[in-house]
Amino acid sequence: MLPGEQALRDQYAEWLADLVCATDFSRLRVLVDCANGAASSVAPVVFRAVGLNADFVHIEPNGRNINAGCGALHPENVARAVAAANGKYDVGITFDGDADRALFSDASGRVVNGDGVLLLTARDMKTHVRLHNDTVVATTMSNMGLEAALQRGGIAMLRAPVGDKYVLEEMLKTGATLGGEQSGHILFRDMDTTTGDGILTALRVLEVIARTGEPLAELVADMKVFPQEIKNVPVRDKLPLEQLPKVMDAIGAAERDLSGNGRVVVRYSGTEKLARVMIEAATEEVMRRHTDAIANAIEQAIGV
Repeated sequence: MLPGEQALRDQYAEWLADLVCATDFSRLRVLVDCANGAASSVAPVVFRAVGLNADFVHIEPNGRNINAGCGALHPENVARAVAAANGKYDVGITFDGDADRALFSDASGRVVNGDGVLLLTARDMKTHVRLHNDTVVATTMSNMGLEAALQRGGIAMLRAPVGDKYVLEEMLKTGATLGGEQSGHILFRDMDTTTGDGILTALRVLEVIARTGEPLAELVADMKVFPQEIKNVPVRDKLPLEQLPKVMDAIGAAERDLSGNGRVVVRYSGTEKLARVMIEAATEEVMRRHTDAIANAIEQAIGV
């Protein structure tokens, strides 16, 4: 350990614990997956300090096992473990390797992603007058179900391009105090943070559960998740979609069919030669039909 590293780690853990020191977590039981990463040496200290009854897995990083079949890249693992424990745990928590995001599982083993986190924290922040302009910033990938649930609570949702830096840009532009991604990157500007912090996100979620006495499943129960599929299509070139008539025809047909009952997002990857086709629809049959139609048109036009 580098000189001063332990002191900085302790200071960080103390700061996190102080944020929720007024909350009684003693009734909560959680299973936490630290992904053999950055949270391994901090999360146990923080959770003990705030009085959480927590068990930890994947907290032995060796330089090679980070994210290896565990953590937020595989949230279904903790979800299965929570369900198999037959009521021992109220919540499952999964961090990713660098601990900037967190995903959750309810007591029955259902994964709750960043959309669910935005919903329950937005409602709580609005209740406590901490949600500026009653607005949340999400991304183009957030499910329509989140937008509809927020609207029912009088909360507006803005969409930024994918990437937490774009979420932050929109938050700074609009003054929003909550934003994030489906992947679990959540930004809490009511605490003046400018980046995702998985442990902070976990504490904020657990704080809502402890304060309200409502289980995680109940806090997100009214969010109807539209079936969503994302298909990646390898491409030779990233030509503007407007230059591909058959692709635009397929996109137009999907948009007309899904008007008001789904969404179409087609974009190129920023780092790979891939076109990403995302469709949300009321049924899986309709979702797959339009996803395949657009993906096939892209393959025929510029596919590898």
